[in-house]
Amino acid sequence: MSSHRGNAGGMSETRYTPSGVRLRKRAERPGELAWLLLPGGPGIGSESLHELADALTVPGEIWMVDLPGDGSNRSPAGASANVFSMWPQVVAEAVESVANPVFAGHSTGGMYLLATPELAGRVKGLALLDIAPNASWHPRFVEMVARYQLPAVEAATAIYERSRRDADIGAVAVASAPWNFTPAGLAAGRELLARMPYNGAAVDWSEANFDHVYAAQWWPTDIPVLRPAGAEDHIVWQGGWDAPRFDTPNVIVRSVQGAGHFPWIENPEAVRAAFDELADRISGSRM
Repeated sequence: MSSHRGNAGGMSETRYTPSGVRLRKRAERPGELAWLLLPGGPGIGSESLHELADALTVPGEIWMVDLPGDGSNRSPAGASANVFSMWPQVVAEAVESVANPVFAGHSTGGMYLLATPELAGRVKGLALLDIAPNASWHPRFVEMVARYQLPAVEAATAIYERSRRDADIGAVAVASAPWNFTPAGLAAGRELLARMPYNGAAVDWSEANFDHVYAAQWWPTDIPVLRPAGAEDHIVWQGGWDAPRFDTPNVIVRSVQGAGHFPWIENPEAVRAAFDELADRISGSRM
């Protein structure tokens, strides 16, 4: 484990695991928990979760996590020459770098967590934001895109497919904002998507190796689990959670009203309250 300190981008400390998972501390309050925030995308990096981290009032540390090769964590020391060869299971290394970890994954990031059974028995809690338990969400997303076409997305995608430049992915993402955010959150959502460090190689890996075959490989029943989702999320279909396997007493399900795929943008108060409830559940169990 390597570590260094600095203040760039509001981060007070950066750590790398042996295989190059990057953890950057965003906040610290009194308390024993370490909250690990893993982004969705993939390819957009943990910068997409800054507003989430800043909205939270949970006790302990908040760390932004990037897998090797994701976002701006492109060539960290220790990473394999084939940087995606350990995805997504390399995420388990992050829990070894902190005490009392609670893992929070957004969208595909949360799916990576459920595809990593090595996390069992090593986390104090889970938060799974706007995720699905299997790949059944993907065809419904494709249907939504076909039904609600955005010409700006088609134009930007054509440019990216010709150039294959990471710089051109940003235009696709910004153009897709109406799919991801409600009208009330659209301006803030566009600003968020415009500043991300995009990484097409991570997108390509997940599309080829994960998105269409994903299914949860474990489901914890012995730790508190929070499952919040925007009530108006058009990206990840939530119907897959109807299976009895996931209806366990340890789960907190919250529909975030007035919010889309990044629910902390439109309704940070509700997301904050849900995380506070998770923290209380964890504190009520044995650390």
